[in-house]
Amino acid sequence: MEFRLSDKSLLPALIALLLVGSCVSLGVGAIAIGWREVLVGLMDWSWPGLLDSDVPQQHALVLGEIRLPRLLLGLIVGGTLGLCGAVMQGLFRNPLADPGIIGVSAGAGVGAAFVLVFASGTAAATLAGGLFQQVHWLLLPAAASLGGAFTTWLVYRLGDRGKSVVMMLLAGVAINALAGAAIGLLNYVADDRALRDITLWQMGSLGGATWSAVAMAAAVLLVVAIPLWRRAAALNALLLGESEARHLGVDVVRLKRLMILFTALAMGAAVSVAGMIGFIGLVVPHTIRLLRGPDHRFLLPYSVLAGGLLLVVADTAARTLVSPAEMPVGILTALMGAPFFIYLLWQQRRQIF
Repeated sequence: MEFRLSDKSLLPALIALLLVGSCVSLGVGAIAIGWREVLVGLMDWSWPGLLDSDVPQQHALVLGEIRLPRLLLGLIVGGTLGLCGAVMQGLFRNPLADPGIIGVSAGAGVGAAFVLVFASGTAAATLAGGLFQQVHWLLLPAAASLGGAFTTWLVYRLGDRGKSVVMMLLAGVAINALAGAAIGLLNYVADDRALRDITLWQMGSLGGATWSAVAMAAAVLLVVAIPLWRRAAALNALLLGESEARHLGVDVVRLKRLMILFTALAMGAAVSVAGMIGFIGLVVPHTIRLLRGPDHRFLLPYSVLAGGLLLVVADTAARTLVSPAEMPVGILTALMGAPFFIYLLWQQRRQIF
């Protein structure tokens, strides 16, 4: 018996959980800040002198310059990962499709790692006289998007256009291995600074959140999410099969190209600002599909909300579980998502084998 929630219950629940999770994320950390101080401190940081409050200036700066951009980046990146997971599961017509598992994140990672190596210090000066250093902010998401687009197209072709789960998973294994070798080679030629950046970036973290990163990631999510949601009906038709979708008037070839392009662009932006954070694109859409059904008109926006919620909760836990140190959030999401993936494999073992 399936358990489904209506919009009247699921949407308010997601919004309420997002508000609670955001308040908790802003309040906990090396410096504990109460919920009242959070609100007043953000007001003091936004409009200095507006309120005659007793909140220390240090708290206001911590909230406005560190925790608030980190919270917003977590919401945006988590929403992006959830959205991309929902789109890829619809494109491949399989709940095992995830940007990390089938190699899309790894492909984006190779592009980003290339820029991290050749846009830092001596490597950049040797290669192009510091040219990459000057346009680093643009090259990183662009290179990650190109890598993600190529791997998405390759997996789709090797997986018999999404029909073969075995080929899709095997292609993901091969691409992840190849990407790991490429990143290892880049590590070998990198200088000390680039090597440290790549190592930390591979583990996934929101610790480097800045307002410029928030603005870039938010702009990409907005640009991608709106046209994807407008094609929700076409994605619903694609679930019936490519021939059935064509009979319903869907330009399947154009739709697939657009899905690959938008997914690669979004994943490139997410990977470039937060590193490689896995399994959110697997867990979130599958859970929303169980709660609300497969209709992409609801699956896509709800996956954005739930993905942001999950990453914020995971990041809050990563900051507090080993305090005063900080665990990379990518490690925590892998610890949560890997058992879920094994469970899905166990459920589909008969279909696969």
